[in-house]
Amino acid sequence: MKNIILITGAGGLIARELAKRLEKNYTVRFLTRKKKHDNEFEWNIKNKTIDDAAFEGVSHIIHLAGANISKKRWTDERKKELISSRIDSADLIAKTLQEKKIKLKSFISASGINYYGTKTTDTIFTENDGPGNDFLSEVVVLWERAADEFKEYNLAERVVKIRTAVVLSEKDGALKKMLPTIEMGIGSPLGSGKQYMPWVHIDDICSIYEFALKNPDVDGAFNAVSPQHTTNENLTKKIAEVLKKPLFMPNVPGFILKLIFGELADALLEGSRASAEKIQKAGFKFTFPDLKNALENLLKK
Repeated sequence: MKNIILITGAGGLIARELAKRLEKNYTVRFLTRKKKHDNEFEWNIKNKTIDDAAFEGVSHIIHLAGANISKKRWTDERKKELISSRIDSADLIAKTLQEKKIKLKSFISASGINYYGTKTTDTIFTENDGPGNDFLSEVVVLWERAADEFKEYNLAERVVKIRTAVVLSEKDGALKKMLPTIEMGIGSPLGSGKQYMPWVHIDDICSIYEFALKNPDVDGAFNAVSPQHTTNENLTKKIAEVLKKPLFMPNVPGFILKLIFGELADALLEGSRASAEKIQKAGFKFTFPDLKNALENLLKK
């Protein structure tokens, strides 16, 4: 009999791609706002309602729910939504597990590489480094604290926190947003272009979740980031190179981005490196550690 996995954030890119892999060896269920398929179960975070049937026989939960960080300007209301979608959703799951007296084999939660703060420094951050002191760092700290409670309250044998870098996929996310201007020959680095952009191929991030699921010794926080570092400028140039497009335009000035995006612009204009050493020492091997190879795989299909 297959172990049952419950995945939140069903509409997200990682959830969709990860489920395709896991369905071979696991029974996969989803928590979603509106049920469309037999393996989907409804929940409403704001109203604190959830379909208890989703938890029957469940062994693992992969918690991917969370409002998109870069989709809208960070108004006070949006900031509350970014936090609530991550923390309140985890709390609702925890409360349900307590009521039903269920203990999971594992609770695997998405997290963010912005745990270390949105800043450009010479530091290559490891999981032993402390958090930053800006808004995104605050979000991730609260996110991980909510995950850790599953272990503290004996709701899961282990908790894994996947500190996810920018996920590269031609289907969604940052790369998809960058493609149109580069394809038209008017792509440009952002700000100085010297800010680091921790990244990971969509196949590798899904493999990291699968690796965490299958290896009981994997516990705690892990940077889900390619071992090869890059800057925003280098990423832009590599995309243009793979697409065989010129880059004539000057860098987009930082003040323009701040006018358009407000505080959110800081996440685009700043960024540091993070180390992949811990996940590699645990036994994980990246399929796409090289940026150019990753982009060729995604863009030359």
